Amino acid sequence: MPEFDPRTPSIARVYDYLLGGKDNFAADREIGDRLVAVFPPAADLVPENRQFLARAVTWVANQGVSQFVDLGCGMPTAPNTHQTAQAVGPAARVVYVDNDPVAVSHLRAVVEKGSPGVAVRDADAGDPDAILGAVSAVLDLAAPTCLVMGFWLHFYNPGAARSLVRGYADRLAPGSYVVISNVRGDGEVADRWFSTYSAGVAQGHNYSVAEFTTLFDGMEIVPPGVVEARQWHPGWSDLPTLPSRDGEAISAVARITERPALT
Repeated sequence: MPEFDPRTPSIARVYDYLLGGKDNFAADREIGDRLVAVFPPAADLVPENRQFLARAVTWVANQGVSQFVDLGCGMPTAPNTHQTAQAVGPAARVVYVDNDPVAVSHLRAVVEKGSPGVAVRDADAGDPDAILGAVSAVLDLAAPTCLVMGFWLHFYNPGAARSLVRGYADRLAPGSYVVISNVRGDGEVADRWFSTYSAGVAQGHNYSVAEFTTLFDGMEIVPPGVVEARQWHPGWSDLPTLPSRDGEAISAVARITERPALT
C-alpha cells in the first residue's frame, strides 16, 4: 500500500465512518464526530445517499445499460455498485475510480479480486481525459455508460463542477446516464457544517438547488427530478412531505440524449 498519514483525515475514510464502516482512523472519526455534533442528521445523509445510489444504479441497469463508472467511489461498502448492477444484469461491467491510497488498496483486495467484470483505477476523478482513457481499456465508451458521481462534486465550486460534468458527458454515447448527489443546506447550521468540513478535511462548497440543477445542463433529467436522496424513487409522481432539515443529500439522474457536435 502506498504511504499515507493516518493522522490526516481523508474524504473517503470520513465518509466510511459516517456510513458505519470500519476502514477509518482516529483522525477520521474525530472530524466525523464534529460534523455530527454541528448537524446531527449528517449521520443520516450518508446512508441516504448510499441508498439513493443503489436505487439509481438499479434503475439505470433496468434501462439496458450494462457499463458503469463509479467516480470517487471511496471505500468498499454494501451494496457496492457492481453488486447492484449485476443483480439486474450479471454481465454488467463496473470500473471504480478513486485516488485515496487506502480506498484503492481495499477496492483492489475486496472488490476487484475475484469479481468478474470489475476493475479499479487509481486516478483523480477531476481529469476526464485521463479517466476515460483508462476506463476505455475495460469499457466500450461507444455504448451507453452510466457515470456515478456520488457525494464529491461539492468539493468543486459550481462552475468548475459544471465544466467537469460536461467534460465527461461530452465523451459518452447517447443513451448514457449521469447520477449525481451532493450535500447542501440552508442557514447558519449548514454554513457551520461546511466550515467545519472545509477546515478539517477538504474545501466544500454549498450549492443552491439551482446551482446543483445546472450540473445537468444539456441533459434530460429523469423523474422524479432534482430531489432529496430519500425522495428519489423511480415512478414516484406525488412525492411525500418529509420533515424539514437544515441540510440534505440532493440528487438527480439524467440521460444524455445526443453527443455534442465537435467544434
